[in-house]
Amino acid sequence: MDINKIIARAKSILLTPKSEWPVIATEPETIAGLFSGYIAIMAAIPPLVHLVSASLIGVSVPFLGAYRIPIGSGLTIALISYVLSLVGVFVVALIVEALAPTFGGEKNRIQALKVVAYSYTAGWVASIIGIIPGLGLIAALAGLIYGLYLLNLGLPFTMKCPADKSLGYTIVTIIVAIIVAIVLNLVVRSVGGYGYGAALNRGLGGYTPSGRGAAGGFASGSAGAALQDWSKRMQDASKQVDAAQQSGDATAKANAVGQLVGAALGSGGKVQSLSPDRIKPFLPDTLAGLPRTQASAERNAALGVQISKATATYSDGANHHLNLEITDTGSLKGLVGFAAGWGGVEQESESDNGYEKTYLSGSQLMHEKWDKQSQSGEFGVVIADRFSVVVTGNGSSIDDLKQAAASVNASGLQALKNEGVTAGN
Repeated sequence: MDINKIIARAKSILLTPKSEWPVIATEPETIAGLFSGYIAIMAAIPPLVHLVSASLIGVSVPFLGAYRIPIGSGLTIALISYVLSLVGVFVVALIVEALAPTFGGEKNRIQALKVVAYSYTAGWVASIIGIIPGLGLIAALAGLIYGLYLLNLGLPFTMKCPADKSLGYTIVTIIVAIIVAIVLNLVVRSVGGYGYGAALNRGLGGYTPSGRGAAGGFASGSAGAALQDWSKRMQDASKQVDAAQQSGDATAKANAVGQLVGAALGSGGKVQSLSPDRIKPFLPDTLAGLPRTQASAERNAALGVQISKATATYSDGANHHLNLEITDTGSLKGLVGFAAGWGGVEQESESDNGYEKTYLSGSQLMHEKWDKQSQSGEFGVVIADRFSVVVTGNGSSIDDLKQAAASVNASGLQALKNEGVTAGN
């Protein structure tokens, strides 16, 4: 990690973006390198500024003096904000990549991450101004406006879109970035309980879903209408979290947070994943002719999200073995559905030793990985946008793993796709 290099890059993209973007676009990079060599450092600035201003300097309250958030609570919020901001950068980059063909560009995940990260630089650096009481909003607006300018300049170089389509690409991207920011702020708010994102919620107060009402909106059935409906569900779920926090009822709070996460991830509400005794029977006694030698099932929960998993090992007692893992993704099913739907998740790589690829087969998301030297690999398939079936082990080819996965009772899992789903209010 070269701090001087990071500072030099930040200065260049802010002061001379027209000459810097062509350089950035041609640089050989990796996703891990961008995160460790730039994003991880720059994204830490806003949460650190908030920690200093809220916990050390304090928020000025007229006639009452300065109010300081306890340092422990401030650190918790800063850490959560930091982690989620890293997630946010990557999510926006994935969507920028997916949108590229729509605006005449080329899909490239590394270039998408470059354009998002370096455009975010304006907001990250501007947040420093927010340490001065009363200037936080000005800093945020300055970072947003200049970030838009940087993004508009950078898209033609990084995503290879025509210059005349860059503005439309920029507008759609910033809408996506704002939506992602709203989700992340709501998550921080639900965890910390310190009113994070309240201003955003107030700003959404007049939002009318699906184009209904005097406020107008997108045509029914359009992607814009879906986003409006999603925003309304997020707003309603956030109100439930507020009410639960005020009640002090731990169970109500857990349920409300589950609804919030479910709404954010597009699962339509809270999802109770299958209990261990419900998912374990889907592990067959034999797999590809091999007897089962071990089996287990468990259900875990965090932040109101439940995930269940059943695993088994199959072996002939010699050299042939397979492992089977069946996962009920619970409330994450909305995210899985996004990946298998308009998210357009696809990836493929090949080397002398084997290959790896992720692709859609019909409406099902699939993943393959094979190593020629060890004659082993992995095959996974997502069923009903909720259940993941993964087989790993050795065989004569990847077809052996595919056939093993096909022997799992997929129709039985399909029939349970709505079990445990509690629609949001």
